[in-house]
Amino acid sequence: MQQSMELPLVLFTVLSQAAIGIAFMRAVRQPVPAQGGNARNEWRMITGLMGLGLIASLFHLGHPAGAFTALKHLDSAWLSREALSAGLFVGLAALAAMASGEKGNPLFAWGGAALGVVVILSTGMTYAPPAFPALNNALPTIFFLISAVTLGAGFASWFAPETHQPLLARIFTSALVVGLVIHLAAPCIWLSGSEVMRLTGQAWLKSGFYWSHIGIMAASLLVIWKTRTIAVWLPVVVLLGELLGRAGFFVDTIHTAANMGGLY
Repeated sequence: MQQSMELPLVLFTVLSQAAIGIAFMRAVRQPVPAQGGNARNEWRMITGLMGLGLIASLFHLGHPAGAFTALKHLDSAWLSREALSAGLFVGLAALAAMASGEKGNPLFAWGGAALGVVVILSTGMTYAPPAFPALNNALPTIFFLISAVTLGAGFASWFAPETHQPLLARIFTSALVVGLVIHLAAPCIWLSGSEVMRLTGQAWLKSGFYWSHIGIMAASLLVIWKTRTIAVWLPVVVLLGELLGRAGFFVDTIHTAANMGGLY
């Protein structure tokens, strides 16, 4: 039983995680003195990516004008917490884009990183419902965090001075390695789980989205091992891979309804 691609959610999750990842990299680099770089432009990109992601998410709603009602259940719904934290994050990013100097402000950097963690945790919990047994665990949060770190390190290299490039390259490489291991292991582990988990593992391992994502991660890892730097075009390629992988996340994960009436 194939699910919908959910293109608005693909765009929202990937673009928002790219924005959050860049904010993470600002916090990581903030204590390290360096000449050059442009914090204001970096925050502008963070704001733009998060804004585009939020706009895309509205197309998932039957009544986009009622999006504010998502905040009504903060005490019980992770979706409400995701909406609030994402809104606070884009607000802080916009403020930083206007108020930051060229070298940046540590308060914005650490505030953005803290809010980013809350957004990723909330998003991970939102997409880990019991109806999808393969994802009813910490895996969505782990997937999203890996995406954020990989994309963040990649796009942060566009703004970082030369002295910070080796640090970003190490983070980028490590995130790709961890991402490859976890994405290769997850569907194999699902094969030994319940019936619906097994069906999910089979669907992922047969999916063009899945193998395209794996191939782009592996190729990107090969490029950076060979060059030792993040080529200016490489983050765009990785972004494409994350979009394809996220499409598979929604399309190829099996709902319990697929085995309704069957044995588990």
